[in-house]
Formats: sequence, C-alpha cells, structure tokens
Amino acid sequence: MKFHYLLLTLCVLILGCAQSKGKRITEFSQNDIDSGILVDVRTPQEFIDGHLDNAVNINWFDANFIKSFDTIDKSRPVYVYCKMGGRSAKAAHVLDSLGYSMVVNLEGGYDAFLANKKD
Repeated sequence: MKFHYLLLTLCVLILGCAQSKGKRITEFSQNDIDSGILVDVRTPQEFIDGHLDNAVNINWFDANFIKSFDTIDKSRPVYVYCKMGGRSAKAAHVLDSLGYSMVVNLEGGYDAFLANKKD
C-alpha cells in the first residue's frame, strides 16, 4: 500500500514539474515572443494560407520535425500553435521532453485566432 502512495506522489511531482503549459491563442500578443520564438506546426500549405506575424513554419508531419529544432536555443521560450490545438499540444509535449525550458501551447489554434479577429 505504501508503494502505491509513493508511486502516486512521484507521478504528481513529475507532472507538476513539466515546463510546457498552455495559453489561449486569443490572449497571445506579439510582445510575448520578444525573447522567444513562435512556431506554426501546420503544413506549409496551411501556413501559406495565413499565419500569425513572425511565425516560423515547422511542419509537425515532417519526418525531420525534431531535427528542425536543433538550431533553436533550448533556454528560449517556444510558443507553438496549429489549426485547432491538437498538433501543437503534441509538439509541445515532444519539445518539453527534449529539454526546452519553456514551451507554451497556444490553445484553440489559428481557427480561434481568426474567430476572435472577426469579433
């Protein structure tokens, strides 16, 4: 029984220490990326059809997705977004596991950004 409590405690500590977090894309501003980088993980065609200012396109489906981050300083904040938030959540998890110090998933994705822009 003590083992189960220990295991539960360890799981809570590990999950609590994760550096990736979320932020609604509608709350994001260009000032947020002053010291970081904004990454659009959609396909190149989706990126061409429209993207956030100053975003860099690194396609989640590209076989070299992880390698594309080799030149990005792991101590800089990385903001990731996609169409609706699924791909960027996965990308944030991968980047966090690779040792990036602060990864922020812009929840809601580009669709939420466009919907908010119309309001």
